[in-house]
Amino acid sequence: MSEKITLEDLVPAEGATSKSKRVGRGRSSGHGKTSCRGNNGEGQRSGRSSKRGFEGGQMPAYRRLPKLKGFQIINSREYAEVNVGKLDSFGLKEVTLAALIEMKKVRPNCDGLRILGNGEIKNAVTVKANYVTPSAKEKIEAAGGKVELV
Repeated sequence: MSEKITLEDLVPAEGATSKSKRVGRGRSSGHGKTSCRGNNGEGQRSGRSSKRGFEGGQMPAYRRLPKLKGFQIINSREYAEVNVGKLDSFGLKEVTLAALIEMKKVRPNCDGLRILGNGEIKNAVTVKANYVTPSAKEKIEAAGGKVELV
């Protein structure tokens, strides 16, 4: 049968605590005279505390760096935008974001594909995109193609 542990039995782990440094107790202690504060200067005086962001007189980072202007959207998404008029020039039967990235027609760091309605289309293509404008959808379907939202 195990014993009950009481508050008196609890002790810190080995090496977790150390004796506090006793300063100003004479030269033989090793912490006498200036009490580990060095000689002269702002840090050696009692009551010294520097304000937040103080860098010892150097121009502080919050003044060195440029200020952000406007509202920053943290989780913003960047879409590749392609006009309907460009779809014929790709020569694809199925237009997807992966296919356009592989052809190097859009940047690889895009989060999705948006098809816009500028231009005309003659060939029938299947478009798989995150968003298609109503006019673009109308033009693609008029040419015999299909639109699928991903």
